Amino acid sequence: MSNQELHYLGLVEVGQQIQRKALSPVEVTEAQLARIAAQDGALQSYVRVMADQALADARQAEAEIGRGEIRGPLHGVPVAVKDLCWTAGVPTAAGMTLYQDFVPSEDGTAVRKLREAGAVILGKLQLTESAYADHHPTVVPPVNPWNAAHWSGASSSGSGVATAAGLCYGSLGTDTGGSIRFPSAANGLTGLKPTWGRVSRYGAFELAATLDHIGPMTRSAADAGAMLGAIAGADPKDPTASLAAVPDYLAGMERGLQGLRIGIDARWNSEGVDEATRQVMVGVLAAVRDLGGELREVVFPDPTQAIADWFPLCAVEAAVVHESTYPARKNMYGPALSGLLDLGHAQTGTDYQKIVLHRHDFSGKVRALFQDIDLLLVPAQGVASPTLERMLTFGTDADLMSAMLRYTCPFDMTGSPTITLPGGFTEAGTPIAFQFVARHFDEALLVRAGWAYQQMTDWHRRHPAL
Repeated sequence: MSNQELHYLGLVEVGQQIQRKALSPVEVTEAQLARIAAQDGALQSYVRVMADQALADARQAEAEIGRGEIRGPLHGVPVAVKDLCWTAGVPTAAGMTLYQDFVPSEDGTAVRKLREAGAVILGKLQLTESAYADHHPTVVPPVNPWNAAHWSGASSSGSGVATAAGLCYGSLGTDTGGSIRFPSAANGLTGLKPTWGRVSRYGAFELAATLDHIGPMTRSAADAGAMLGAIAGADPKDPTASLAAVPDYLAGMERGLQGLRIGIDARWNSEGVDEATRQVMVGVLAAVRDLGGELREVVFPDPTQAIADWFPLCAVEAAVVHESTYPARKNMYGPALSGLLDLGHAQTGTDYQKIVLHRHDFSGKVRALFQDIDLLLVPAQGVASPTLERMLTFGTDADLMSAMLRYTCPFDMTGSPTITLPGGFTEAGTPIAFQFVARHFDEALLVRAGWAYQQMTDWHRRHPAL
């Protein structure tokens, strides 16, 4: 097998080959480390490569597998984590110069669960400052491997670039307003934002506590399901983590879309959406029909207020996170994050209570929508693969951010699970994505729908030419 074929194997597939001893986890890890060394100087996706620890973990996995002790589909597979997830003894900066010397004494829960699943952690991936909109001015942003002139996404930028470029088999991202979905769309990945509370947030830097979600970014729906299965579940260290049992997300995914009711709001899906995205949605609708899905016209609850409220809600929650250092150390903060925190400090108690009430109202309406449908089909974003030039003001231009957040932040406000899937390309050769949205804790249905779509399309099997 050539290195190119090895780098772009699916996570589940490489795991199967490792676990049946057709591949060595040590050799696969060495190949990944060599590829990072060769390619990441140009891509800037990693903050820190943990080569020694990764090789030690790979040797341990090889010994366990040699004894027939298989921990699950991730055993021996090299992955990487966003650099806001604590890693014991390894600096975790959350994209901030303020925390560049912070060394956690323990792993965050999602990282610990990856290790317990036998995954090999290659290193820490770059992100925007404190997981908000823009990278800190001193940080070189990760480069979109499809086209360097195009946005690589926020905030899980390094996770998107590294996974798309074959520098890991899957990665952890986080999503507060779209931060799994934006980089998944930008880099042609499958990103799974779970239900809020499905994955413990313990040991992950907060942006906004009631909006933050941790989830997998991979190259297929099956891979996303395998990774979510490893990290999901209850956690005594995070009382907001759900106590609900974690299903096998790969079981039954081959059942396809036959008989599933797929909701479409044609007006909302096309209003203010560019032509490239509209064309992708036309192709996705045709695929859903061919797969036996029952398309149903729905009217999505007006998200205008939810989108408007997202900014001050995120700002208030972020201001709480940073209250010990902002504004006291404002000089260490970049302009986008500073602007968010200033917005948070400007809110009154009555402002906040109105947001809470609006959010409950909107969430109830979205829940009710799923009485008549199994899945909702929406674009990932209204603007397909924006250029870096266009995104220069993303963190400070409220109109641009509102347009980009149109199909993402409503589902952070409701805590609903979504899967982002590649569905086409722009004329510039950059990926375009769409989303399925499901009821709370129905991630298995998202994996099933994504798997079905990816059996009849090959968008997810296309890779950037580095």
